[in-house]
Amino acid sequence: MADIRNNFIGIKSPNPFWLASAPPTDKAYNVIRAFQAGWGGVVWKTLGEEGPPVVNVNGPRYGAIWGADRRLLGLNNIELITDRQLQVNLQEMKQVKKQFPDRAIIASIMVPCEEQAWKAILPLVEETEVDGIELNFGCPHGMSERGMGAAVGQVPEYIEMVVRWCKQYSRMPVITKLTPNITDIRKPARAAHAGGTDAVSLINTISSITAVNLDTFSPEPSIDGRGSHGGYCGPAVKPIALNMVAEIARDPETRGLPISGIGGVTTWRDAAEFLVLGAGNVQVCTAAMTYGFKIVQEMIEGLKSWMDEKGHATLDDVIGRATPNVTDWQYLNLNYVTKAHINQDLCIKCGRCHIACEDTSHQAITNIVDGLRHFEVIEEECVGCNLCVNVCPVEGCIDMVPLAAGQLDKRTEKVVQPTYANWTQHPNNPMHKPAPVQVPEPAE
Repeated sequence: MADIRNNFIGIKSPNPFWLASAPPTDKAYNVIRAFQAGWGGVVWKTLGEEGPPVVNVNGPRYGAIWGADRRLLGLNNIELITDRQLQVNLQEMKQVKKQFPDRAIIASIMVPCEEQAWKAILPLVEETEVDGIELNFGCPHGMSERGMGAAVGQVPEYIEMVVRWCKQYSRMPVITKLTPNITDIRKPARAAHAGGTDAVSLINTISSITAVNLDTFSPEPSIDGRGSHGGYCGPAVKPIALNMVAEIARDPETRGLPISGIGGVTTWRDAAEFLVLGAGNVQVCTAAMTYGFKIVQEMIEGLKSWMDEKGHATLDDVIGRATPNVTDWQYLNLNYVTKAHINQDLCIKCGRCHIACEDTSHQAITNIVDGLRHFEVIEEECVGCNLCVNVCPVEGCIDMVPLAAGQLDKRTEKVVQPTYANWTQHPNNPMHKPAPVQVPEPAE
């Protein structure tokens, strides 16, 4: 059986599945239940500075996006950081860490962007003997209007400054949580790295409004007839998170920087995708809020089964395996040619492939052949875009078949070349520079 014990920046846990800082990690009761269910670690819901705690709204806190089957695809959360007293949280963190010494407990922190505020809270957290701290530079609502959360995470200079303070005033490992509400995720990651962070975690939630009530004309969730933007999370954000994790993992300036992957992890497969793109572990929130803490058991068993099937003994065998295969568009092989193929034995003749291709793509799929309803690829028109594969309701009915070198591409009437060629080498590229002509030396 595969060994999925996790060692993330020296923080050990029995598996790579941590609960993210969020409502599920708000207090000892929740965290104990989570550990009993099998979670490897938690990031405690974000702590604020001493004094009166923040005030949350007393009405609805979540908006939602559902699929056609009412499956939850995304949540929009307007809840703020913990609204419990700092000392209560610290006492409970110490209690739970003592009770579960083999599990990872990370303290998420958000205080004003002032050196004294960070200097004051770090020793208090250190006394709990938790395993590390996560700097919340990602929250996009409520706290950002007060100069914290994403307001810090959008300014690389502030990130580097606060990270330096934390490394100066604390012995604990520092994880810097990044906001996705930024143009280039590499810049805040580089700043955190320059400040000395031990790791980064991403993504935090995406600033959003998920719906508007067309009777009251109020954004959802509605508080007394008005709504606010919130933080969007859940399965729908996974593609954004995967891309940002990969960007940091392959950036020459941050390559090798440990990453905790967050964003839409719902199944073991989601987790595996984050790991192979360079994440050292994953954090989960929406899946737990949707299905309960025991969802982690399916994640654990699924990850182990996949690793066993593929012959991967430990997490180190899979972490980062896909990173070298992520590249920029300009380096994709333009000599790689595929054609769609429809398995007639599996085809249910629904016509989705035809109408998608006919109306929105390349008119490369028939719907009538010899007077009968029949769906077949017209190779002379197929560009290999694979839209038909993605709209087909029958898994495996349509697949993409590569043309071998030497075969004729009936669309272009050109023979497929065996060599690699990308956009930087293409004659249509205005920046293309042809190889210099070799002029033979004159004969003596």
